[in-house]
Amino acid sequence: MTDNTVIKVRDLVVGFGDQNVLDHLSLDVRGAEILGVVGASGAGKSVLLRTIIGLLPKRHGTIEVLGVNLDEANETERRALERRWGVLFQQGALFSSLTVRQNVQFPMRENLNLSPRLLDEMALAKLEMVGLTPKDADKLPSELSGGMTKRVALARALALDPEIVFLDEPTSGLDPISAGDFDELIRTLQQTLEITVFMVTHDLESLYTACDRVAVIADGIVVAEGPILTMLESEHPWVKTYFQGKRGGMLADRQIERMT
Repeated sequence: MTDNTVIKVRDLVVGFGDQNVLDHLSLDVRGAEILGVVGASGAGKSVLLRTIIGLLPKRHGTIEVLGVNLDEANETERRALERRWGVLFQQGALFSSLTVRQNVQFPMRENLNLSPRLLDEMALAKLEMVGLTPKDADKLPSELSGGMTKRVALARALALDPEIVFLDEPTSGLDPISAGDFDELIRTLQQTLEITVFMVTHDLESLYTACDRVAVIADGIVVAEGPILTMLESEHPWVKTYFQGKRGGMLADRQIERMT
């Protein structure tokens, strides 16, 4: 593994029934970058994320995270590794019966031996990091807007000060202003905390605003990989349609203006 590679996927095959969704896919994720993973609906973006974090079994290939080969790690090593990453699932996946404070504290209670006072202080600090206030701490998930739900889920993902954060469609369901604010939050946190962000998304704005590099999945493999300008030069049919369509073209023009 190279010095700057924190996730290394090689020859990965994942499928359901007699169909492979990922078919010998390989991908590197670098340290302290935001990688956007994009593709058509059903291309396998979320399947890749869930396989890396161990929620889906693979049929073939290897996955290394932070230098640990997941096939070779024992239970203790696996649990230690899982404490070094955080996950934000697509709908937030907050526990509906727990308050905001309790949701953020959940990973801390599971993994750390802290006093109630310290748990409260840490939870409030994480909420502040994502732009929420102490007044929000005792609300239930049912009392939150979509944007607030995503922020609480992000605070919980950051609860154990992870080195890697996995985001599954973080702006899905948000209005354009809330989505833009969330993209800026992700970029700010990544730069401040120097974490690696693996972000599955379909949002072109997110790719332009937040991501350092993009990986495009099609036909079960990564068909294009690199910064936005590389995507704009790709001749792959789906990549070309996605990034050079009407909306993609407008964003590309804006990106070029910023660079000149």
